[in-house]
Amino acid sequence: MSDLNRPQLQLPNGADKLLLHSCCAPCSGEVMEAIQASGIDYTIFFYNPNILPAEEWEKRLFWQKHLLETAPFGKNVGLIVPERDETAFRLAAAGLEAEAEGGARCTECFVLRLSRTAEAAREGGYDYFATTLTVSPHKNAPLINAIGEKLAEDHGVLWLPSDFKKRDGYRRSIELSHEYGLYRQSWCGCGLPENF
Repeated sequence: MSDLNRPQLQLPNGADKLLLHSCCAPCSGEVMEAIQASGIDYTIFFYNPNILPAEEWEKRLFWQKHLLETAPFGKNVGLIVPERDETAFRLAAAGLEAEAEGGARCTECFVLRLSRTAEAAREGGYDYFATTLTVSPHKNAPLINAIGEKLAEDHGVLWLPSDFKKRDGYRRSIELSHEYGLYRQSWCGCGLPENF
């Protein structure tokens, strides 16, 4: 268990049901641990049509399931895996294929994945939705939070703002990856030129 001095996560106004978008097991470990310690009822939502090729998507899903099955903070946590829809990502990224990671293609990818998460949260009766994406030092947490807030308004569900990399969250995610033998990919999902 972590010795990090993290504040307890709390959902405002007595809310207790969260849908957590997960991009991969390494990013989700620290976030799952923090949420479990806070006693929040949550479900993992693995919607990542940006992960190319299909074999890579399957590998990351395998390790997400492995973490849920082996880590104490994964026990009794639900997992929702919508059908892989590479076409949705390719449409969102059309014309942005040459963008570097962190550019306009990433913004469209965040919108795509978080919009689907917001829809699922509303349909599933969750109080809030959030994402593990902000644990990465390569992801723009203020941008992700702005997108989340806008989509929350659009879909009638609440967004839980976060920057999970703070207070050594990213370091803890690496520790947990080693502890559970997780596969740690070297790119977000679409970033290899041969994938386009």
